[in-house]
Amino acid sequence: MTVTQNDTTPDITPDIGTATGLYRTGEPIADGKAPTGPIDERWNKRKFEAKLVNPANRRKLSVIIVGTGLAGAAAGATLAEAGYQVTSFCYQDSPRRAHSIAAQGGINAAKNYKADGDSVYRLFYDTVKGGDFRSRESNVFRLAEVSANIIDQCVAQGVPFAREYGGLLDNRSFGGVQVSRTFYARGQTGQQLLIGAYQALERQIAEGGLKMHTRHEMLELVIVDGRARGVIVRDMVTGDIETHLADAVVLASGGYGNVFFLSTNAMGCNVTATWRAHRKGAYFANPCYTQIHPTCIPVAGEHQSKLTLMSESLRNDGRIWVPKDREDCEKDPRDIAEEDRDYYLERIYPSFGNLVPRDIASRQAKNVCDEGRGVGPKVGDFRRGVYLDFTDALKRMSQDAVAEKYGNLLDMYQQITGENPYEVPMRIYPAVHYAMGGLWVDYDLQSNIQGLFVAGEANFSDHGANRLGASALMQGLAHGYFVLPNTIREYLASGPYPVVPPDAPEVRAARTEVQERVAKLLAVGGERTVDSFHRELGNIMWEFCGMERSEEGLSKGIDLIRSLRDEFWRNVRVLGSGEELNQSLEKAGRVADFLELGELMCIDALHRRESCGGHFRTESQTEDGEALRQDDEYAYVAAWEFGADPSGEARLTPVLHKESLVYEYVEMKQRSYK
Repeated sequence: MTVTQNDTTPDITPDIGTATGLYRTGEPIADGKAPTGPIDERWNKRKFEAKLVNPANRRKLSVIIVGTGLAGAAAGATLAEAGYQVTSFCYQDSPRRAHSIAAQGGINAAKNYKADGDSVYRLFYDTVKGGDFRSRESNVFRLAEVSANIIDQCVAQGVPFAREYGGLLDNRSFGGVQVSRTFYARGQTGQQLLIGAYQALERQIAEGGLKMHTRHEMLELVIVDGRARGVIVRDMVTGDIETHLADAVVLASGGYGNVFFLSTNAMGCNVTATWRAHRKGAYFANPCYTQIHPTCIPVAGEHQSKLTLMSESLRNDGRIWVPKDREDCEKDPRDIAEEDRDYYLERIYPSFGNLVPRDIASRQAKNVCDEGRGVGPKVGDFRRGVYLDFTDALKRMSQDAVAEKYGNLLDMYQQITGENPYEVPMRIYPAVHYAMGGLWVDYDLQSNIQGLFVAGEANFSDHGANRLGASALMQGLAHGYFVLPNTIREYLASGPYPVVPPDAPEVRAARTEVQERVAKLLAVGGERTVDSFHRELGNIMWEFCGMERSEEGLSKGIDLIRSLRDEFWRNVRVLGSGEELNQSLEKAGRVADFLELGELMCIDALHRRESCGGHFRTESQTEDGEALRQDDEYAYVAAWEFGADPSGEARLTPVLHKESLVYEYVEMKQRSYK
């Protein structure tokens, strides 16, 4: 097993969670694969120590990969190129429609092209600090170390990164750092990187080393003799339930931000693949660590089902402000004098200004709007918006220069809002964007279930309590191209494992679980639509487990989610049948999983009585309203084991396992960007 006991985890005084039976505390754990020694030697040491698989034996070994975003596509292409037999699944009609395509601003790499003091160690430090000292040192250093390789790989694939006049790759800054290390392709970086990985994937499909199954959704994990050996999927076009078996399974299925209903995620993004694994025994780590992105187009009304991201890169040249006087909020911003504007990020954080990390920028936007100084039309009783103003940049750079760097983003803003950002300041507001939590994995990216590996946003491993901008693409490609191919061979070297027949008891049981779940959803025959339950869950999550959490609010949120889940299974209406294309059925299964995840997120947020990164508890803040960590009590990863209450599905009783976080190379201290 990759999980070992860890007796150094701090003891915690029983809180409201244990006192009321919300969860139980289990044995502490540790990462049994974490290397030791000098931090800059650990990754090379681990790669050398991992067993090898000779080319002839690779052809006998099979791997299933769920998801074809940057992590999944890169892993699939790399493992197939190495000679393994790979089978990939995605629910989209093409791998190139994975949600990675929506990433806009850039990808980090420690190449120091600007000669402004960047280095592998600085990228490592900025990432640990940006994550509010709640990530593993070894994992983050490895991420920084391989970052430069990613850029070389992508350039070789033809990714059209922006270039300077002399032909060198250009860089820009992102929040939480004071150097320029972000490589970009206008505001389409995710799309261009995914096309590169997609081309590599398609080459392997043509070569015959990789079988691609589009429009297939994973609904169950197959475990045989304690090892992950396959998946049960549903053909989303025909409704057929299929069994696929292999020597190992990789989940690269993305994050779970859509639990909030309104988010920047694509409508199809869900948690089902990882949640099914969690229900089979895989630990879910730090689920309360979700990221609120500060630069999104504000909510326009109740009709919306999705929010639109405006890249954080806009904060390089755009200045964020609100009126000093709330009576000016209804004025045309061009009529508000300079002395009557509050550039609040520049005022509060003079060292970083508009480039503070996302969690800090988001909370300050909420604060000024809560004070009544928000701008834009009222939605309900509040104006939820702040200005992102390019006036100074247009004076300094010219409109053509601004358009060259950000043109497609500004065009997209104008198409959505009908306002010209070259003439009128943009309006932005925070929105749910990314999940730092995910399935627990060791240094090899293997979960506590042998043979189940998890890559990209689907795992928890690299970002701590807050992700710095442009690090998601870095993590996905690092895992897919460079980390997983080196670590999964340690596991595969012991294979091939005994062939699992399609009619094995464990396989039949997994298929039966899927069939019974589908039948149960179709049989409820209630009166409420799936979307109505999803929207109500999202409102609960945003209100009580969103940008600000409290003991009272989280406790109320848990009760509301339990009641909503109970009503869901009594009153949801799923039209159609299971033997056909049925989007209502797809959504119902995903929302059922979100209802369980939402409760665990609230329980995790309730038990962590500190503020760190994207998790802000009102009971734990400094005098000036900044997040206040409690390192003596909460310097650990919260890895949750699934636990169902004997009284029924309307209540969960998860088991908390704690993994201590030990820092040898970075001093743990309260973050300051002032």
